[in-house]
Amino acid sequence: MTSTRTYLILDTQNHALANGELASPPGAAPMRLNILNNKVDNVMRHEVITLFSASSEELPIQCRILRQRGDTILAEKIATLDPEIRRNLRVPVKFDSYIYSLPTSAWKGRAPVQSVDLSCGGIAFYSDFHLELHEQAEIVITPTEEPVILRCEVLRRQELQNGRSMYATKFVDMCEDEEVVVREAVFSLQLQDRSAQD
Repeated sequence: MTSTRTYLILDTQNHALANGELASPPGAAPMRLNILNNKVDNVMRHEVITLFSASSEELPIQCRILRQRGDTILAEKIATLDPEIRRNLRVPVKFDSYIYSLPTSAWKGRAPVQSVDLSCGGIAFYSDFHLELHEQAEIVITPTEEPVILRCEVLRRQELQNGRSMYATKFVDMCEDEEVVVREAVFSLQLQDRSAQD
């Protein structure tokens, strides 16, 4: 038995609309998708949608909606998108956490941080602690089913008032399991964020 293929459905501005399950055989055209959690109206407000698979094997695709029957839509594939789009899909999220030094770090121990946003490819956070550009540290990501510790590298630093800085980082040396956990958290948070706005 094959596992159900689930997608995060976004509009062309990368706002999450709903989750959908593939109801037609993989590769069939057009695709039939069952829209979950009574969100079909959100999806039907759009002509063009983007489908992100939870699987890293499957590239994001853009589709045009052909028609709807109940909670099921029929969609035709227009284009395959760059997988980097998935890595850059950012969702605002606030949680308190810590960064930890690496054995090679000039500093030792941990420092508190507060997240700003999370994507499949990195995290932005506030901290009173000073990090250099391209410096690496480990950070605890908590909006996942189980907290996960990931290595990140500082890409940008913006100095704020009161000695605080905002850091934009990218995750480095992630294994496939870690990527899946973070991707599921980002997709879930995207939908929560959208539900709060509805």
